Amino acid sequence: MVAAAAVLAVAAGSLALTQFGSAGETGGPRNTGLPPATAAVERRDLRDSAQADGTLGYDKQRKVNAGAGGTMTWTPRTGSTVKRNERLYEVDGRPVWLMYGSGPMYRTMKPGDRGRDVEQLERNLAELGYTGFTPDDEYTELTAAAVKRWQKSHDSERTGTVGPQDIAFSPGEVRIKSVEAAVGELAQPGAPVLTTTGSERIVTFELDVAETQLAKAGTKVTVDLPDGSSVAGSVSSVGRTAKPGKDPQDNSPKVSLTVSFDKPDKVGGFDQAPVTVNLNGELHKDVLSVPVNALLALPGGGFGLQVVQDGRVREVKVELGMFAEGRVEVSGGGLREGMKVGVPKI
Repeated sequence: MVAAAAVLAVAAGSLALTQFGSAGETGGPRNTGLPPATAAVERRDLRDSAQADGTLGYDKQRKVNAGAGGTMTWTPRTGSTVKRNERLYEVDGRPVWLMYGSGPMYRTMKPGDRGRDVEQLERNLAELGYTGFTPDDEYTELTAAAVKRWQKSHDSERTGTVGPQDIAFSPGEVRIKSVEAAVGELAQPGAPVLTTTGSERIVTFELDVAETQLAKAGTKVTVDLPDGSSVAGSVSSVGRTAKPGKDPQDNSPKVSLTVSFDKPDKVGGFDQAPVTVNLNGELHKDVLSVPVNALLALPGGGFGLQVVQDGRVREVKVELGMFAEGRVEVSGGGLREGMKVGVPKI
């Protein structure tokens, strides 16, 4: 945004020089008469802002790998949500149930085993009402008894042991984005069978590297949805690596960003639907500003303005601040609110 505005300012200055005539001494009178038009120096708030095209999606995409080999006999519907203790998929007629946890299900657990995966399993059993043990990292006979009761509830063989062929762990409920192995296909242990996401809606979008100052983590945004509504959110993550954008006509480096909504449950719309992200960046309060096209590129470097006062014109050098809303923050040169400055005639 800033880089683009600077380029715009140079272009505007060049145009101004062409239309206003050659410059005289800084602070001295002009010998080309009055400019074709004028605009007022205004005192106001300026907010840096931008818009970006984004894509509506879901958070926490991940692959679910088969825990055992065999023929896929059931898969969930794309777009459906699977919660704790619900069937995630089925191999050779044997369901794999979803449990909550950050670690993977990588072994068959049995009495005598210890580990974080044991504690994850026990906490799930306790949440489901299968008690009689202390949730910790030790798989005891009491744990096995609770597992047998859980297995009975699913009409499964009551072995008291549980493994990847029975359970898949996920940090929370999942939404089925796609099925990687359809019913009737062979599942290979460790090969993807599903792609899932979290259930919370997010937006992903890209910005030029030069514009990322507008969108640090925590920056408030509004998102225009396909149905015409606007919802509030904030930037939740900013990529660390710049890569070429998706537009083949634009080779400028881009950074990927993610927006989380303030009220995600209220956000509807199809997955991968296009949206517009409105970024409200830095706010400069009570500053003097002029239209960008009032700027002059001075022969000795820097920028100036034509001040029109009492029927006379003089050129002053100014310092530039924020570019926003078609205006630029200016200081120096004795500028005051209400002064008139030259602009090209449109």
